[in-house]
Amino acid sequence: MKDIIAKIKAHDTILIHRHKNPDPDALGSQCGLRAILRENFPEKKIYAVGYDEPTLTYLAVMDQVNLEPNTSYLSIICDTANTPRIDDDRWKEADYVIKIDHHPNDDAYGDLRWVEPARSSTSEIITDLALTQGLNLNAEAARLLYGGIVGDTGRFLYPATSAQTLYLASKLAEYDFDRPALGREMTSFDMNVARLQGYVYENLEISENGAARVILSKEILDKFSLRDAETSSIVGTPGNIREVQSWAIFVEQEDGHYRVRMRSKTKPINEIAKRHDGGGHALASGANSYSLEENEEIWQELQANLK
Repeated sequence: MKDIIAKIKAHDTILIHRHKNPDPDALGSQCGLRAILRENFPEKKIYAVGYDEPTLTYLAVMDQVNLEPNTSYLSIICDTANTPRIDDDRWKEADYVIKIDHHPNDDAYGDLRWVEPARSSTSEIITDLALTQGLNLNAEAARLLYGGIVGDTGRFLYPATSAQTLYLASKLAEYDFDRPALGREMTSFDMNVARLQGYVYENLEISENGAARVILSKEILDKFSLRDAETSSIVGTPGNIREVQSWAIFVEQEDGHYRVRMRSKTKPINEIAKRHDGGGHALASGANSYSLEENEEIWQELQANLK
């Protein structure tokens, strides 16, 4: 922690990155850190970079910044397991790169790495950094970090939720932001997503040992007027069924390949994801499939994993 603070103090310009296709923890950690650093180092130029995900602008929006040629800057990359997923390539030209993450450290990039896979979220790590190092928090930072923790713990239901997670969340809850309003935003979705959720329940295939899958083709997404990013809100839907133990949602992309969102209640599935151009946490991973045949391979591996 002290090394990270020292590097922050040593740079006048700081870019904060996170992964592509962001979720609440990616934005919460990235923009929560931005709010903390702006509060404590007002003389510095601190920017959160990347594209704005329309479904998450209620949390935060990105800074649009053009750096002057030969600008010296620090890049801090939050919640991003590997380099292909980093949003905004300017980290490659940074004088120094810091990685802060809670995914398995399979891609050990960066000059300085703080990676704790046992943590519930990167937002939890950033909160710990601020409180341990005596940095001032404000309501905006607390709102973002709390949202990130809530998002990646499934509202404190997932196994990575520890006593430390609950303690740090309680410290954030002391700040003056509207927690019920934030919770409503995070749990609400539009009618077309609700209809897609119904489609998932109607079309979910469940094996005898509790594996489940559903394929969302481009035609289905068009039918419900949805983009891939908007399907993230239904990734937990199969897990509401008592019989389902592990599941995969195959979402067809514009180029024809499938983004595979994988979840499990108890049995680790990240090794399956690694075999198919992906990775992630033991019980929450993502993969990529490049044919219907590979879809079937993943489905068979998911079933075999439960035997």
